[in-house]
Amino acid sequence: MSVREKRMRPKLVRALLICALLGANSAIAQQIEDKLVIVTSFSKDVTSPFQQAFEKKYPGTKVEVQNRNSAAAIAFIRETRSSPPDIFWASAPDAFEVLKKNSLLQKYQPKAQGLASKVGVYPVNDPQGFYVGFAASGYGIMFNTRYTRANGLPAPKEWDDLKKPVYHGHVGISAPSRSGTTHLTVETILQGEGWDKGWASLLEIGGNLTQVSDRSFGVPDAVNSGQYGLGIVIDFFGLSAKASGFPVEFVYPTVTTIVPANVGIIANAKNQKAAEAFVEYLLSDEGQQILLDPKIQRLPVKPAAYDKAPAGYPNPFKDSKLGSGVNFNADLSEGRYELLNSLYDRLITFRLKELNAAWKAIQDTEKKLGANASAEARKLLGEARKLATSVPITEKEASDPAISGSFQELKPGQKAAGRQAEFEEKWDSFAKKNYAEAKALAEKAASAK
Repeated sequence: MSVREKRMRPKLVRALLICALLGANSAIAQQIEDKLVIVTSFSKDVTSPFQQAFEKKYPGTKVEVQNRNSAAAIAFIRETRSSPPDIFWASAPDAFEVLKKNSLLQKYQPKAQGLASKVGVYPVNDPQGFYVGFAASGYGIMFNTRYTRANGLPAPKEWDDLKKPVYHGHVGISAPSRSGTTHLTVETILQGEGWDKGWASLLEIGGNLTQVSDRSFGVPDAVNSGQYGLGIVIDFFGLSAKASGFPVEFVYPTVTTIVPANVGIIANAKNQKAAEAFVEYLLSDEGQQILLDPKIQRLPVKPAAYDKAPAGYPNPFKDSKLGSGVNFNADLSEGRYELLNSLYDRLITFRLKELNAAWKAIQDTEKKLGANASAEARKLLGEARKLATSVPITEKEASDPAISGSFQELKPGQKAAGRQAEFEEKWDSFAKKNYAEAKALAEKAASAK
């Protein structure tokens, strides 16, 4: 070998190595399509780390993320059936059931290993294989500790705590019709306490609400900033806010559930291989560790992932009490999905001012009279409470397909028609009448002898 050849050899080796690496990256990129379209209800704080990591792992594949709340995402996937996005990625299992029922998802069996089959009492994956759990979530209360101290508010532990007069005007929630996670929270309370008792709780808590936000992110943002003190949220809003340095705490009430957050490949997805690769990435060791990022703070479905979790991190695979209070029935929830959203809006979201006034009158009178309330006053207050906690439809009726099937998600500006319009008009009148009468009875009780 000549001197020139010896000098050239290291450069040749380096060139060959570079070509090999480029070739490997090119091979990886060629294994999947150059585009992936994801529809998700998750915020950028959740999606961006996964998007960036996936694009790094698969150079040449561009991930397009479209953010829509669960109800809007369902409507969008229905409307784009002929040319759909590739992935639906969200927290709400009942939303996936709606898509599955409408043949808008396709089966996929992940290759990832070491995943739990259940979280609490709930299956991690759809038994029929149309969607899989990549994380788990529970529902509860986040509160701003500076705000609660400044306003002399006790730290809440249970849903019942939020009924107390001391919290009047200090609590926020997002509308279940605008947030799949809030829908699940409402459904969890109804399934955990029963239809009538659950609605009574929701309406009494509703009397203390200061806001029903039209976006799920609005509630944690307001609690973080101290706009109001307490918010009914999915756990990762509270956990991630605390991990990011906000003065907040999060508690799981006894009546809560831990259910999987899911991902599914949409039927007739154009970028099939990229969609499959994304599902596998979420379930990989690398993907599961991303869930522990302080800005995300989701519960992994791979038990081994908790070995690297920070101290005190919730672990549903070790804490048997976490989420055991409710055996959540996704089929029941799916069957009354749109009806429940509409009913909550008619009783609480759109009648918040009247509901607030009714409960303020009840609370003020009860405080004024205390143990000295006369028999007549107690009777009037009992009637007022009954009116303010009544619901205009039974659980059996709400689950009747002949009724629940009349309801659909409405586009902005679209008006309900047919039986849906009839029910909504009836419920709206019911709420107006009941809250006005409850307020009048409470005020009458204040002067009863």
